[in-house]
Amino acid sequence: MLGLPEHVHTCLFDLDGVLTRTAKVHAAAWKEMFDAYLRQRADREGAPFVPFDAVRDYDEYVDGRPRADGVRTFLAARGIDLPEGAPDDPPDAETVHGLGTRKNDLVLRKIEEEGVQAYEGSVAYVRAARDAGLRRAVVSSSANCQAVLTAAGIADLFDERIDGLVAREQHLRGKPEPDTYLAAARALGAEPGEAAVFEDALAGVEAGRAGKFGIVVGVDRVGQADELRRHGADVVVRDLAELLEER
Repeated sequence: MLGLPEHVHTCLFDLDGVLTRTAKVHAAAWKEMFDAYLRQRADREGAPFVPFDAVRDYDEYVDGRPRADGVRTFLAARGIDLPEGAPDDPPDAETVHGLGTRKNDLVLRKIEEEGVQAYEGSVAYVRAARDAGLRRAVVSSSANCQAVLTAAGIADLFDERIDGLVAREQHLRGKPEPDTYLAAARALGAEPGEAAVFEDALAGVEAGRAGKFGIVVGVDRVGQADELRRHGADVVVRDLAELLEER
């Protein structure tokens, strides 16, 4: 009914791009923040301005990663090395955390202005998993996970939440490391092999493979099915509703 192996009784869902239509919001915020910074830096150094690609750069360097990791990884790809700073750095600080704060401020503004929509197929799938007695958790690198779940009206569908705040408290490494997914499985009393991971990010399916989970389901929202498989997805669907249709 749910398209899962018989021994899998726990479902671990990524948030942005799997449950909610917020991946585009994040990509737009990353582009706005990085473009402003890269333009400022190019003007200062008399170098050409090369904008952030909201598809290629987003998928490769920031999607699914903790905010600071995304900043660090993209800047490294451009040969830029900034001081780390601290998590409470203001948005005008030219540090890894300062740029992360700028991006987060933009996301919060966009969410407030535009609201949050959940994918209907994903909500139907989570409800079917609940009705079948499967345990469910959200696993997200976002520190805004609870606010997004609440805004989308789906917070009550999950037993546990492992997000950016929990990861910081428990010193969990972000995706593509499997730490947050392993923590979610533990919180639900499951072994990794008994749990399914649902991810749209390349870093996320890598985390699922690294954690040796029972099945890693890639959700292809942007036409990267082959890449999702190469990075660790066992199965790729365009929407979780497809798994319900395999009855």
